Amino acid sequence: MKKTVTKIKIQNWFDLEKVACGERTEPARSVETEALVDTGATGLYLKSSAIQQLGLRAVSTMISRTMSDRQEQRRVFAPVDLEIQGRSARFDVIEIPDTLPNVVGQIPLESLDWVVDCRSQRLIPNPAHTHGELSDEY
Repeated sequence: MKKTVTKIKIQNWFDLEKVACGERTEPARSVETEALVDTGATGLYLKSSAIQQLGLRAVSTMISRTMSDRQEQRRVFAPVDLEIQGRSARFDVIEIPDTLPNVVGQIPLESLDWVVDCRSQRLIPNPAHTHGELSDEY
């Protein structure tokens, strides 16, 4: 099976809040990159280098199970604004090594109302919702 990769834009949420309150004059720190779409993953997983570029703060840790069924402790970072194809929402970030790709999991996909079109290996608006509008269910 081919992999689905999508372009993402990530912004430091704390910076966005500061800009909105007039406490920051520079734009929010942001990164535009690609991410693997993995419906078997749950959250938003970003490389250490992207986290560093965004200036995110570690807020907790979690135990994560790898594909090889190993458990690893990972750091969880302050939220970001994740944008995919013009739709955006706030998500906490789980750190992964730079040797792995950034990953967008099922929770961000559902929240932004995207589904994977396996034939074309791309994200499409959820066909269960009319005209690509977000459902009131979410």
